[in-house]
Amino acid sequence: MLSYQHAYHAGNLADLHKHALLASALDYLTRKDKPLSYLETHSGRGLYHLDGAEAEKTQEARAGILRAEADGWLPRDHPLLTALDQVRKTHGDRAYPGSPLIAEHFLRPMDSAHLAELHPAEFAALRQVAGFARLYHQDGFQMAKAVCPPLPRRGLLLIDPSYEVKTDYADIPRQIDQIARKWNVGVIALWYPMLSDNRHPPMLDRLMDSHPQALRSEVRFPPVRAGHAMVGSGMWVLNPPFGLSDRAAEIEAIFRRHFPA
Repeated sequence: MLSYQHAYHAGNLADLHKHALLASALDYLTRKDKPLSYLETHSGRGLYHLDGAEAEKTQEARAGILRAEADGWLPRDHPLLTALDQVRKTHGDRAYPGSPLIAEHFLRPMDSAHLAELHPAEFAALRQVAGFARLYHQDGFQMAKAVCPPLPRRGLLLIDPSYEVKTDYADIPRQIDQIARKWNVGVIALWYPMLSDNRHPPMLDRLMDSHPQALRSEVRFPPVRAGHAMVGSGMWVLNPPFGLSDRAAEIEAIFRRHFPA
C-alpha cells in the first residue's frame, strides 16, 4: 500500500515529540569535529506547508507545533526551533520541515546523507528539496541494509514508517536486528504510533528483549478529533547519544503538563 501522505499530519503532536528528539540527537552528534552518516528509511516529501489544503483539512498542526510555539512549550534555543526558523527563512512562514530538512539544518559538508522514499509522488517532491542527500526510490529497509555499515560509520538512522502495512509491527524488530548486526555503532531511531487498540507493545517487547539498553520515550495526548485512533507517540533509540535520555525526559514532562492523565 502506498496511500499514506504525511502532508495531512505534518506538525502534529507526534511530529513535535519525534522531531524534538531527532533535532536534539543531531545537534549533539554534529558538535564533534567528526563526520557522520544520516539515513532515513521513510523520508516523505521533506517539506510541508501548514497553510496547504491537506494541513488545513485536518488542523493537526494547530494542535501541535503551532500551539507549542504560541504557548512557549520549548525554549527558543531548542534545536527543533532553530531548524524550523531556518526552514521558514527559506520556504516561508508556514513551512514545516520533515525529518530530511531537519537533518539538513545540522549536517555539515563533511557528512553524508541517504534518504529512501517509495511513494512516487512523495519521492518526486523530496527530489525538489533534498539536493544535499543521495536519494533512493525504493524500500527503505532494503536501502538501509545495502548501505550499512555506511561511511562514515558514525551516524544515525531514522525509521519512520506509516504503519499502513499491518505486518510492519511484526517485521520491524527483525529488520532492526539485521541492520544493528551490520552497524553496531549506529544510532538507530524508530518512531511508532500509540493507537487506541494498543498494537505497539508486542513490537516494543521484542525490541527491548533484543536491545535492553535502548532508550524508550513515549508521550500521550488526546485524539486530535473524534474517532482518531492515535493517542500517543513513541521513540525507541538504540545507542542513544549522550544526553538524549535527559532531552526525552524534558519533552515527556511537557506533554504530561499539557495533557495530564
